[in-house]
Amino acid sequence: MRHQLDFEKPIIELRRKLDELKKHPDAHALGLNLEVEIEQIEKRLEETRCQVYSELTAWQRVQIARHPKRPFVLDYIRGAFTGFVELHGDRLFADDRAMVGGFAQLNGHRVMVIGTQKGRDTKENILRNFGSAHPEGYRKALRLMRLADKFGLPIITLIDTAGAYPGIGAEERHIAEAIAVNLREMMLLEVPIIAAVVGEGGSGGALGIGVADRVLILENAYYSVISPEGCASILWKDRAATAKAAEALKITAKELKAFGLVDAVVPEPLGGAHNDPADAVALLKVQLLIHLDELQKLSSGDRLRMRYQKFRAFGLFQENNAPGSEVAQPEAAPTPAQPA
Repeated sequence: MRHQLDFEKPIIELRRKLDELKKHPDAHALGLNLEVEIEQIEKRLEETRCQVYSELTAWQRVQIARHPKRPFVLDYIRGAFTGFVELHGDRLFADDRAMVGGFAQLNGHRVMVIGTQKGRDTKENILRNFGSAHPEGYRKALRLMRLADKFGLPIITLIDTAGAYPGIGAEERHIAEAIAVNLREMMLLEVPIIAAVVGEGGSGGALGIGVADRVLILENAYYSVISPEGCASILWKDRAATAKAAEALKITAKELKAFGLVDAVVPEPLGGAHNDPADAVALLKVQLLIHLDELQKLSSGDRLRMRYQKFRAFGLFQENNAPGSEVAQPEAAPTPAQPA
């Protein structure tokens, strides 16, 4: 059965009426011609779809980003890449199945692809820990990124996580330290790095594999320091304020692009990636190739300098537009230390 979102009810109702007319058992026997009525409903259906999906609120986009039928990271890897060879383990503690990665090819480009994988059902969600990686997941990701840097392979990360796993075991194994080390080390890797938020981009769990030369986001994905539910519970003391929190957080792709926190918004099929997964994969692949080609034309020194300046510029703001007021500029990037 198709998973239905509340705001999709007018669309679902029109689809139901259309199916009933098309399957009407007595139409031919009674000599009825339903083609005109079917055509009218199809037209109304298309108009309703365009109207509903063009006026989505921030909370509605979050719901689409969490849709259980939406393509997950392995779907994008299998659809956009070829020759994927998964690598396992962090060589320190264990293999975290919430974090997947390995060698692959993207239209002839040899790359290292890494991402956070969710599950479709209860059994797979338990295996993938609902897409929330443990410390060993981030250490595995860093191991693979260092391997890619050693062999000169571009790195592509695909982000779809509500956040890093917050359990006691993760704290005991230093989840914050694992993410912090990734932030530092990704800033210094000399190969091109592209990160794409394909669903949920939750907090440090997303940022742990999100430091990149280019950060892309799908049209209905979101990227946020906290979930709308968590924000509502903290600021409004009421989870009923979730929709209000989603608006206040400015977490949609369009808003993030306006703030300069992402570099490009990848379009999705009308209604979301789950409505046409193959098309969604193809659209992301096109953008990955465009940005990869651009980054490979730059020297490693230029990429490192631009990457540093990009992230140093985050968080700058201007309180008013008074004459003479200026926004502080980020400091110049230091020359990256050469390996011993």
